[in-house]
Amino acid sequence: MRILSLDVGEKNIGVAVSDELGIIAQGLGVIRWQSRRQVFSVLTGYLKEYGVQEIVIGLPRNMDGSIGPQAEKILAFKEKLAKFVNIPVVTYDERLTTAAAKRTLLEADVSRRGRKKVIDKLAAVFILEGYLRYRKRHQADELERNGQGEGSK
Repeated sequence: MRILSLDVGEKNIGVAVSDELGIIAQGLGVIRWQSRRQVFSVLTGYLKEYGVQEIVIGLPRNMDGSIGPQAEKILAFKEKLAKFVNIPVVTYDERLTTAAAKRTLLEADVSRRGRKKVIDKLAAVFILEGYLRYRKRHQADELERNGQGEGSK
């Protein structure tokens, strides 16, 4: 099952997709905001091209876990997108993913200009990697609760 990840910002949306097994995240690109219609059109193309069955959107919670103004915008976007597509759309806590992406690019000695081009895509990859780890842990916990885990007999 392929999952599409979005890092929704004011100017750009970073996009990443998982492999079919839901193990590896790959950055696809950046969508420059022009209009919601334009964004949804591009996203529809990704959904068809990759056979996406779920969308995860990074939710920028405050450090105390509360929802701020930017997160409110993301939740409104999520609701509109969920009505437009016919697959599940969920959010995932993205605290510090942009900071982690910046740090990774700085450590790789990517120029400021180069960082601006890929930061949103890399943040989408980090969101998706975190979500895939969360899903894997959640599935393992579910199996354990149902007596189907590795330690069950």
